[in-house]
Amino acid sequence: MPLYIIPIRRSKRWVASGCSPSRRFSEERRREQIQSLGADLLTIYSSKDGKLVKFTVEELRRIMDLKHNIRNMSVIAHVDHGKSTLTDSLVAAAGIIAQEVAGDVRMTDTRQDEAERGITIKSTGISLYYEMADESLKNFKGERLGNEYLINLIDSPGHVDFSSEVTAALRITDGALVVVDCVEGVCVQTETVLRQALGERIRPVLTVNKMDRCFLELQVEGEEAYQTFSRVIENANVIMATYEDPLLGDVQVYPEKGTVAFSAGLHGWAFTLTNFAKMYASKFGVDENKMMERLWGENYFDPATKKWTTKSTGSPTCKRGFVQFCYEPIKQIINTCMNDQKDKLWPMLQKLKVNMKSEEKELTGKALMKRVMQTWLPASDALLEMMIFHLPSPAKAQKYRVENLYEGPLDDIYANAIRNCDPEGPLMLYVSKMIPASDKGRFFAFGRVFSGKVSTGMKVRIMGPNYVPGQKKDLYVKSVQRTVIWMGKKQESVEDVPCGNTVAMVGLDQFITKNATLTNEKEVDAHPIRAMKFSVSPVVRVAVQCKVASDLPKLVEGLKRLAKSDPMVVCAIEESGEHIVAGAGELHLEICLKDLQEDFMGGAEIIVSDPVVSFRETVLEKSCRTVMSKSPNKHNRLYMEARPMEDGLAEAIDEGRIGPRDDPKARSKILSEEFGWDKDLAKKIWCFGPETTGPNMVVDMCKGVQYLNEIKDSVVAGFQWASKEGAVAEENMRAICFEVCDVVLHADAIHRGGGQVIPTARRVIYASQLTAKPRLMEPVYLVEIQAPEQALGGIYGVLNQKRGHVFEEMQRPGTPLYNIKAYLPVIESFGFSSTLRAATSGQAFPQCVFDHWDMLSSDPLEPGSQAGQIVADIRKRKGLKEQITPLSEYEDKL
Repeated sequence: MPLYIIPIRRSKRWVASGCSPSRRFSEERRREQIQSLGADLLTIYSSKDGKLVKFTVEELRRIMDLKHNIRNMSVIAHVDHGKSTLTDSLVAAAGIIAQEVAGDVRMTDTRQDEAERGITIKSTGISLYYEMADESLKNFKGERLGNEYLINLIDSPGHVDFSSEVTAALRITDGALVVVDCVEGVCVQTETVLRQALGERIRPVLTVNKMDRCFLELQVEGEEAYQTFSRVIENANVIMATYEDPLLGDVQVYPEKGTVAFSAGLHGWAFTLTNFAKMYASKFGVDENKMMERLWGENYFDPATKKWTTKSTGSPTCKRGFVQFCYEPIKQIINTCMNDQKDKLWPMLQKLKVNMKSEEKELTGKALMKRVMQTWLPASDALLEMMIFHLPSPAKAQKYRVENLYEGPLDDIYANAIRNCDPEGPLMLYVSKMIPASDKGRFFAFGRVFSGKVSTGMKVRIMGPNYVPGQKKDLYVKSVQRTVIWMGKKQESVEDVPCGNTVAMVGLDQFITKNATLTNEKEVDAHPIRAMKFSVSPVVRVAVQCKVASDLPKLVEGLKRLAKSDPMVVCAIEESGEHIVAGAGELHLEICLKDLQEDFMGGAEIIVSDPVVSFRETVLEKSCRTVMSKSPNKHNRLYMEARPMEDGLAEAIDEGRIGPRDDPKARSKILSEEFGWDKDLAKKIWCFGPETTGPNMVVDMCKGVQYLNEIKDSVVAGFQWASKEGAVAEENMRAICFEVCDVVLHADAIHRGGGQVIPTARRVIYASQLTAKPRLMEPVYLVEIQAPEQALGGIYGVLNQKRGHVFEEMQRPGTPLYNIKAYLPVIESFGFSSTLRAATSGQAFPQCVFDHWDMLSSDPLEPGSQAGQIVADIRKRKGLKEQITPLSEYEDKL
């Protein structure tokens, strides 16, 4: 029996507990103690051979050089589908926690509030070392060096408000374990994370989780269970096929190929069809692969005739292969354990070659069932085999991911080093998130080495998200103080980390806000790695201020740290002096504000305003005339028009399909083919904005104007300013194309400098916006609600009350539940969950995810209209004049 050596905090005394329950501690007492110290569990010894199970940092470092034996993977799923619980089995198999408490400890939930709420909030990395048996790897076809494997695993959150954490995790991994609840099936967030994963060219494998519910809670019959699992896998495959990438090849998952596992994370058992195929292949004397194919799909077996058929013969003994050989045996074992029929159980286990220890045989009921299933079908074996066989190593994955990752030419030395995962090449490292360290105010930079090697004390060149090759902006050269391996709550220092691995670095937090690309100090011609695209937008904002005025420096410093700690949160100071925090949803904001107050401001009290929603300003039609503004010295004139962008173009810019860094030829091809632009015009785009990447643009329509290029930078600067603060309510502009029709400039360069042109450009942009029927756009959530039929009336009532509209209602096959999809304006969403629960007696569960921007039909320039009222509120909040500045102040008469 295992002996646990548990350090008791603040005491030099060690308590050894692990004798039989009747002696020192009861089973519950022991489990409680282990759980409370879950993460402090130091080392696990086996009293039989006294062998140390835990691996050392030296072993980890040694295996980091074997790039074919590394797997970088994320665990992704919908909220509450069992990611952290399942991860525990893998952590236990590596010997970091005890197998008995796997599923209860949730090792990767490292924060206090994660444990309290029972959800993951921040993604957590952990490096695990495994030595595989020759037997397990005999069918492995890929390259490998020995039997030792390193799995860099990142457990990510499932709640839609923390999607940015998933994006940050996916960027630095090559494979994803998609977890789907076998009863709830594929949900809205499963689709979101799968789309993100395939967009980053990450290969998925699937596990159908919470299998124990089928046996214990729902008592599902074999054929019905098969149909349910089949439907779940099919739904996942539909999504994968939709977002498929030719370079990745077929990413769909098939149980008969071993890319689908069936698991019960809470009880720590899982299997793939390989497990059963191996077992029966020797029994029947058939080939393993043939047996695997028969265990799924339309294959039936009749023990009476001992024949396989592709259709059911109708005989009561004729059952589908999966039901007969996988589902029924598990069901039989579970029922025997739960009914305490030990006289039947031991002979069964003997046939299955499952050896139980004598003290484990004393267990009863659920505890016995858990131990028997863990011993017979350990979750770690099935999941590890699936990861090692079907997920790519960095050496393989970087060959096809390099195009997605590297911004520069794909044939330079940096691209080639990434492609070949070359440890001798130049350093290319992407920092995807900053993790708060235990000493207040400091952060670890967490990322992935794509080529080269990063070592302690090394000088690196830091290229921030706004860095432009050849310029000095957002560029720093600094030394890495320490390189560490991330291990859940702990960190282990190592001398250096080669490519293909994840790494955390100390000493760079002053120069990196959210993400950055690192390379060697001398590599001046390296291009950065592409910035991440998030699937959600920070549309919910609150204003924060200190309760005590003297805490203002703490608030300013706290907001800086908060901006670092979360990949998505936006902290800004408005012109009115308000400190704004913007997040993806109510829960995201709640967690950010809690962190701000407790961690980054040392508990100083803050006052938080009601949530505020960001709007966007757009135009409805082309300007009714060309507008003109003169520069302050009256020597320069700018003529402009505004028009709305074509449908889908703003979304294409948001998604990064069209952007400022694209090759002009490739960009003009997309614009002419998909959006009907003239090819020459598409090459004359001056810039995008706001923030140089936003969904608005300036296009040059001038013919034969002198000195035009000299004022281009000034017009662009004016446009960036104006597109960030529109004329109607100083909100960001969206989907507006500004056309420069003509320019009249003074012959002398001194009279057409930035001081003259920038304010003029801003005024003429505002004038052209106001002549093109300005409109407001509001953000809209896609809401997915699961509820039984009797709750539907309440759901429709609440949605109608909040300007929401249902566009899809579907009954889940085989369940009494309905899936409802609806659009709900973000401004109406505050308190939506609680109102919905009250209206449906807690039977409806909503999931809101930002979906699109929707135009308000009313005119914001008309006082009293819905949009006019919203504009008045925004202007009042921002401390602006009540009336919108009239067009005459922006436009000069000819």
